[in-house]
Amino acid sequence: MTNANTYAQHWLTDHPLVDGRVVLNLGGFRIAVRSNSTAVLEKLGVYFAHTLDVGDADIEVVAIETPALELDLNWLDWAREPGKTGRKDAYVDVMDGRLVKKIRTGMVFLQSAGQRFAVGPCLQNDNQVINFINAQYMTWLQHNRALMCHASGLVVDGRCVAMAGFSGGGKSTLMLHMLGEDGVRYLTNDRLFLDREMETVRARGIAKLPRINPGTIVHNDALKAMLSPAREAELLALPQTELWHLEEKYDVDIEALYGPDKIQTQADLAAFLILNWRPGGDQGCQIEPIDLAARPELLERAIMKSPGPFYQLEDGGFFQDTTALDRAAYLHMLADVPIFEVTGRVDFAHAARFCLNQVRG
Repeated sequence: MTNANTYAQHWLTDHPLVDGRVVLNLGGFRIAVRSNSTAVLEKLGVYFAHTLDVGDADIEVVAIETPALELDLNWLDWAREPGKTGRKDAYVDVMDGRLVKKIRTGMVFLQSAGQRFAVGPCLQNDNQVINFINAQYMTWLQHNRALMCHASGLVVDGRCVAMAGFSGGGKSTLMLHMLGEDGVRYLTNDRLFLDREMETVRARGIAKLPRINPGTIVHNDALKAMLSPAREAELLALPQTELWHLEEKYDVDIEALYGPDKIQTQADLAAFLILNWRPGGDQGCQIEPIDLAARPELLERAIMKSPGPFYQLEDGGFFQDTTALDRAAYLHMLADVPIFEVTGRVDFAHAARFCLNQVRG
């Protein structure tokens, strides 16, 4: 079986790295990024501008710009989460490492204790390179006993409100609806990490800008500059249910659209909302406190999140798609946090007012 270092050395020989690197400081964990492409480094430097640093780093990630690789390996499909369909990731475990392939783009990633490579058309698929870089930070957080939640997070006057929901449930839309308010800052969009500091639950975000669909943009004046007037008119002409489910991703440049100093990396957790609402319908929006221990379906389907194929355990092994998540650990972490379920008709204005009032008290 070929080991991880053999792949790494082969790629470095065929694709010599350029001088220079990008150093990121992600919550105290420092990642240096190198590449054979100056354009890749420049693009990553712009994206991670609010995290840039200098000096030594804890680990190094290498991004190799090249056409998609054709590796003749016995790829195994990584199981999708409940509710998701289609093939997304495939993997092969090699000696002391793991190769992961993105089915749609052909990007290949090498993850091991000493080698971290993203190889393929990186410029065209920079979002996948960004996710891989963030995966290294997420591994570090989990090694430091943080739990990952499928949730967005905002900081309101120094305290965090988290928003979880089923896929396409509107958590990003709700978060951005509130972000224009004074005293509100962005924490994270889709991955929220929780850990305890004595009696306080601490929420931490990752350096990932929100990726949103057009339905979020057309109903938020702060975001409309992201679309041409013609495209906005086309979208507004769609039936509301079709617009709600339309998949067409856009990155939200938080500080360009909402102003400087709008991003925060961590805060104490004040409340957790679970969006279990639906567009349309006759029942008004209702927000009620719940006992999460009595609602395991909400915990498991809306909050708990698999670490995914890049997660390497502290002992060097890898997370498997058959590994069960620890429900008791989540219940313990959230035991003292007010949890609310949002049901009925989708009403972003009502939910936003509730969030702001709940945190400000």
